[in-house]
Amino acid sequence: MKTVAVLLAPGFEEGEAIVTIDILRRLKINVRTLSCVNTRAVLSYHEIPMVADATLSECFDETFDAVVLPGGPEGSVFLAGNANVIAFVRRHDEQGKFICPICSAAARVLGGNGLLKGRRYVCSGDLWQQVTDGVYVDADVVEDGNLISGKGLGKVFDFALTLAARLEGDEAPARDHADHIYYPW
Repeated sequence: MKTVAVLLAPGFEEGEAIVTIDILRRLKINVRTLSCVNTRAVLSYHEIPMVADATLSECFDETFDAVVLPGGPEGSVFLAGNANVIAFVRRHDEQGKFICPICSAAARVLGGNGLLKGRRYVCSGDLWQQVTDGVYVDADVVEDGNLISGKGLGKVFDFALTLAARLEGDEAPARDHADHIYYPW
């Protein structure tokens, strides 16, 4: 079974995290939410308390098939400045695992730490103007090798379904599920 780590930092965009978790779990993909602080409790962008499955420090040495980085103004800044997050993402990237930022996370976390490595990506707003090591593409979801990036909250279903399809190596289950939830993917 494929495994996905969703990194939850204080101020994370809850919609981007929850929809992605929901879609992946519905498709029987093993998702673990990892708090990037010392407790499992994390407060989201809109101050919704969430309890993660574990902390990043507890699972730091585990390897997942994909790492999801939700955005959120404060959340992406926190992720970008956290050395453990960057080391975790870098290790997974070097192993060819899927690295999956959405919204501001591509620019702030990956672009801000030299992790785009010239790859094509999308992010929210005009944050791409601050990035020097990637190639911005204005699209809903951009795939470049093991990097899958999503534009933002309004495109989270496309992002999550694309990730599910790539993890499974088959689009049919994701397409069937999109039909099931009345989403035109």
